[in-house]
Amino acid sequence: MQTDPGPIEQTYSHSLRRGTEVKPIKTNYITRNNWSQSSIKSNLTLNQEISSNQQPSDTSNLQVDKLDKPKPIVFACVPAINEEKSIGSIILQTLKYVDEVFVCDDGSVDQTGDLAEALGAIVIRHEVNQGKGSALRDLFNVVQKLGPDVVVVLDADGQHNPKDIPGVIEPILKGEADMVVGSRYVKGSKTDAPLYRRIGLRLFSGYGKNGVRDVQSGLRAFSGKALAIVSKAKADNFGVETEQVFLAQKNGLRMSEVPVEIRYRGVVKPSKTHPIVHGAQIISTIIRLVTDERPLLILGVPAFILLLLGTISGLFLFYYYTYGNYFSLPFALSLTVCFAVGTLLGISALVLYALSRIKHKLEQE
Repeated sequence: MQTDPGPIEQTYSHSLRRGTEVKPIKTNYITRNNWSQSSIKSNLTLNQEISSNQQPSDTSNLQVDKLDKPKPIVFACVPAINEEKSIGSIILQTLKYVDEVFVCDDGSVDQTGDLAEALGAIVIRHEVNQGKGSALRDLFNVVQKLGPDVVVVLDADGQHNPKDIPGVIEPILKGEADMVVGSRYVKGSKTDAPLYRRIGLRLFSGYGKNGVRDVQSGLRAFSGKALAIVSKAKADNFGVETEQVFLAQKNGLRMSEVPVEIRYRGVVKPSKTHPIVHGAQIISTIIRLVTDERPLLILGVPAFILLLLGTISGLFLFYYYTYGNYFSLPFALSLTVCFAVGTLLGISALVLYALSRIKHKLEQE
């Protein structure tokens, strides 16, 4: 008799249809044949009960509410590709501060996934590289079904120090923030980023508002509420961090930054993407986000300018032909191009504006 698959098994089947293999593996709590939402929750609850029973014999001075308060469930999500030299250390250190580590092996050709599995991580496998944004989206879709209190994200290459995890998740556990970013720009932070990276980071640091300057930091934590929002990010590449901040701002999440250590020296190839490509991905994400949010400004204004230039070119063309019996090819080309592109941008702006209004109304309902 076949049983109805649990939530994670449904994710597994869905991912197979997308060309992504989500492979359940043996961990501290879950066996290969018993990988489900209920098994994780029951084992976490059991661990909490065991921990609560290991109280000192003299509890006369302890408050009852502290004894009854359950331990928060904290998960770590680690996107990884070809990180066999560092993934083991990252997992072992991270497990000191979280209940479970979830790793997305994003098309690695080395032993990254196997090492992560052997060390107790839950591994999601992509047969081919799909990008950091896609890896995080699949990780979030799995972990949010398990109802964690906090989810912390860090890289697998050793740039992020797992010892910073308690400081990153603390504002969320205290109820002071929904999203926390480990920043390179807060007093007390440490980084040895090379000059060209510092320049690139500064170029995008002004994009974030509402208490976040280090928009591109990959070390960050989310509450359950924030996780449901940032998991909707569409960027498949390194623009995902920017989009997460954008979504958090748009939905009124409380954000904050804490100082962390982000290393570059001694890290084997800290970036798998060329800096120019990395920057282009971020810029394209920002353009897409702003265009979706304000199509009349981003597309409508250029459309108006082009139509105006086309009109001016047409007037000059008419003047020279009427009074000088001269057909100006440059003005004719300018008229044609400006009107064609301006009309296309104008129509696109109106269509996107209408769609954004419809989407906004549906979200309100």
